[in-house]
Amino acid sequence: MATGLHRPVSAPAAVHVAGLTRSFDGRAVIDRLELDIAPGEFVALLGRSGCGKSTLLRILAGLDRDIQGTVLVPRRKAVAFRAPRLMPWKRVWRNVVLGLPGRPERAVAVRALTEVGLDHRTDAWPKTLSGGEAQRASLARALVREPDLLLLDEPFGALDALTRIKAQRLVGELWQRRGCAVLLVTHDVEEAVLLADRVLVMDEGVIAQEQTVALDRPRDITDPRFAEIRTVLLRQLGVDDDTPATG
Repeated sequence: MATGLHRPVSAPAAVHVAGLTRSFDGRAVIDRLELDIAPGEFVALLGRSGCGKSTLLRILAGLDRDIQGTVLVPRRKAVAFRAPRLMPWKRVWRNVVLGLPGRPERAVAVRALTEVGLDHRTDAWPKTLSGGEAQRASLARALVREPDLLLLDEPFGALDALTRIKAQRLVGELWQRRGCAVLLVTHDVEEAVLLADRVLVMDEGVIAQEQTVALDRPRDITDPRFAEIRTVLLRQLGVDDDTPATG
């Protein structure tokens, strides 16, 4: 049974987590974790596989309530996962509005699809979309909910390198335009530094390290300051050389 508190929060914090614990079979995957995210802040979460990153995101999304501690989140929130999870028997625009209350009109979906550059695929079937297009449809489905908190669980992990770069740029633009808080779970250190205001490193169920990214946007990966922050984060993840971390 859930013994924690999970309810909407208002300003000044978009997310407030205190003493959060989540156990599986007696093992604490998340152990008295503390976290605050400010309204409009872009936070990236790094960590080795199995450290609890995705579990934390699911808890913030309200998909896992078997917790102890306090979790306060905005009432309006949305999630985009690594797998787009589109329903193959519904056209793209119907996937975008799936789950919205009432009978949302096609125009609602078209506006969101236009924002992600996919309005030309409004009536397409999901199986005809490329990987990048499917991920943009997933983002449109999240944005149509007008979230104050956008949760991204490795949304670019299955994309090829070029498509991934385009998707990262799109998310950065959408965040700046929308102004919502974002929590991005990723294994990619460079991606975290490229997009986030603040990068957190999760280890043994807690936020073990925190790194502010005080770089102008758009960011240049050849900037020595970018490389310095990337190196610090790699060391915090236990990677000593200069090769990309995979979490």
